[in-house]
This record gives sequence, structure tokens and C-alpha cells, in this order.
Amino acid sequence: MKAAIVEKPDILVVRDVPKPEVGEYDVLCELLYGAVCTGTDQHILYGTFPFPLNYPVVLGHESIGRTVQLGPKVRNIKEGDLITRVGTRPAADGSFDIAWGGFAEFGVAKDFRAMKEDGLPREQWDGSRVCQVLPKDTDPRAATMIITWRETLSYVTRMGVAKGTGLVVLGSGGNALSFAAHGKNLGADPVVVIGSPSRTDEAAAVGAAACLDYHAPDQELAEAGRKLCPCGFHFAIDVTGKKGQAERLLPLLRHGGMLGVYGLDDFFDVSLNPRRARGTFTFYNGHYDEEETHERVIEFFQKGALDAAVWLDFEHPFALDDINKAFDAAASRKMVKPLVRLATG
Repeated sequence: MKAAIVEKPDILVVRDVPKPEVGEYDVLCELLYGAVCTGTDQHILYGTFPFPLNYPVVLGHESIGRTVQLGPKVRNIKEGDLITRVGTRPAADGSFDIAWGGFAEFGVAKDFRAMKEDGLPREQWDGSRVCQVLPKDTDPRAATMIITWRETLSYVTRMGVAKGTGLVVLGSGGNALSFAAHGKNLGADPVVVIGSPSRTDEAAAVGAAACLDYHAPDQELAEAGRKLCPCGFHFAIDVTGKKGQAERLLPLLRHGGMLGVYGLDDFFDVSLNPRRARGTFTFYNGHYDEEETHERVIEFFQKGALDAAVWLDFEHPFALDDINKAFDAAASRKMVKPLVRLATG
């Protein structure tokens, strides 16, 4: 089968690799579509991911698969089911590793519920809780967004974003727009995005009350934020992770507010001058858990409160062989999230 492999930083190739084998609790899936994560995937490609990697690696963690073969102990998944977050496995001979492995023609999910029911140790199935069966009528193209939506919804609900709170989001990429959409769906008011003026329409489409220009001077941003939320925002999220950016949000927080840094750009080098805050504040460091928000994301998705068309171009997906073009589109900000067609049959 074909897979997109980062041979080393800045070198992304598509080449043949062995199709993964199926174990007792495994489900072999034909991978249909995957979306480019403009955070994690780009950092892996460009060698700026803040955690260790063993290059070469197969990229991709936002892929949707259709089951084609079941292991003998699988009982909660059927052939033809659509599964989230499927990826291939590392090479048995060590010739390549995976960075989740979703940009390939085939991947493997696990029936983690059967493994749990049969008493297998949690460490053997815990990481597979992200492999969830989707409703039968789900569009696999749109479903690639479910991974991003689950991560970000878990993050904001753990923070405490809810009806009656104000949320300001720094960034206007796929994750930032997801945070804004969740804030709106959870009843936050106002929800404000600080990002690129080119994303004003997308910010409005997900329910943001305003999209402030991130190029504006700090004082101008603070004044605009106070007009939109005079008492200060309850929650602020820096989705870029760039050095010096989270600090710009402190004057917009109310006394007792909460700041989270979600982005990876300068992951281990983020610093804050607390004197810029209007009072005391809490730094959120609670991460997220995709599984815990899966059902709620599906609910929002099915009733149209999350519209994947804001993020994706359904009509012009990139072929797996053209994945470098997809990453070029992501790097140039021509698309919020490029869509990649993985199945070639």
C-alpha cells in the first residue's frame, strides 16, 4: 500500500510500505479521507515538533477508515463501519515509525471495548479509545473534522467554558475556529477571535462576535476587547503557542479568569509577565481527552451546529500522491484545512 512518509524534516514522500496485519482484536480499515493538521502535522514535517520522533514517520492523525476485515475477537465493530482516527502501524523491521500513521491507504483500529470486557490491561487498549464507530450516514470527508472537534471541545469544557462566560481565542486556523464554534455552541457570549483578517468570514460563520486583527498593537487589541466584553473575558486561549502571544491576552481577561496555551510553536519557551493581567488569573494545563466528547460532537455535527464546510473544501480534495501540494496549501494559508483523499480504488 501507499503511505505518506516524512523521511526527515522537510522531506515528504509517498512510497509503498507493507499493509498492516490484523490481530485478534484488530480491524483492518481502508482509509478514505484525512485532513492536514496545520499544527501537529506541519511541525512534524518541518522538524519543529516539540517531542521526540523517530524519522522516517508516517504522518496523519485525522483520518477516517471503513472496515474491511475483522479480527476473530472483534464484536463491537462490523464490516463497513466508519471509524475515526485510524492509522497504520510502525514497520515490523523498524524501517519506519508512525506519527499516528493516518496518511496511508490502510490502517488498523482496535475493538477496545472487547479488550476491556475481556480483562486486558488498560495500557493495551487505552490509546485506541479514539477509534470510534460513526453513524452510518456520516460523510467521511466531513468526518475528518471530528478529531479536531473532539480535542478542542474536551479542552474548553474542561476549562469550564459555558453559558454566561466570555471567550477570546488567539488564532484563526482550524483549531482556533473550532474553539470559537464550541464557545458559541456552549453558550459563551461574547466569543471573539483575534486572527487574520482573511478569516473574518469563517470566524463569523462559526459564531464569533468579532474577528480582531492580530497585527493590531497590543493597546488597540486591549481596547477593542474591553468594548466587546467590558468586564473582561472569563477564558482566553492562545492557539498559536508562539512566544509572546499568550501574554497579549492577559489584559483581556477579567480578574479570576483563565488562560490556556494550546499551540505548539514555542511549546517549551512560553513566558508570561503576570503584571499585564487585570488581576489574578489561572493558567490552564489540563489537556484534553477525545473520547469523552465524542458523543457530544456527533450531536452538534448532526444538528448542523458544527459545519465541516467552514473548514474543508469537499469538492477539491488532494490525492494522496499530491500530499505535498496539500501541505503547501496549508503553509500558504490558502485553506483552513486541506482534505486528502486516501483511497485509490
